[in-house]
Amino acid sequence: MAHAGILTDADRVELIDGEIVQATSIGRRHAACAAQITRRLTLALGDRALVWPGNPVRLPRDTEPQPDVTILRPRADRYIRQPPSAEHVLWLVEVADVSYRYDRYVKLPLYARATIPEVWIIDLTHEVVEVHRQPSSRGYGSTQTLDGGGSLAPLAFADVVIPVTDVLPPA
Repeated sequence: MAHAGILTDADRVELIDGEIVQATSIGRRHAACAAQITRRLTLALGDRALVWPGNPVRLPRDTEPQPDVTILRPRADRYIRQPPSAEHVLWLVEVADVSYRYDRYVKLPLYARATIPEVWIIDLTHEVVEVHRQPSSRGYGSTQTLDGGGSLAPLAFADVVIPVTDVLPPA
């Protein structure tokens, strides 16, 4: 559709179960949070993983969401030849404010069915981070909610520990 001129780079859309879905607009807090988590993860991971902010990931069933941040296995071609798919994803992050219900109840089950090992939902409204692990066709088997006193440590890199307060932007 982009090649035909129907969609432009400015259109915020995702392909979800074969349907083009309009993505919610990004506010300042959302953008600041996504930028901060991208920065923190890039510094913490170095060359051990590729931090892939706001770019699409191919999932089964004609689905190509654009998580706020995806952490990928490193690949020599940096995903130029072929876009990343579920097996390349170490974990991903969704920043949620007005998009919380959509991220939690539409996108999260898609990630579980695609066996994305870990998903963080940074809930800006309640100032917590939900950590979802143990994916299955029925959803995630483990969910932990961390507030400002907690720390995030991804399964893929246990040595990376990020205080929740470091990713939540000021209110």
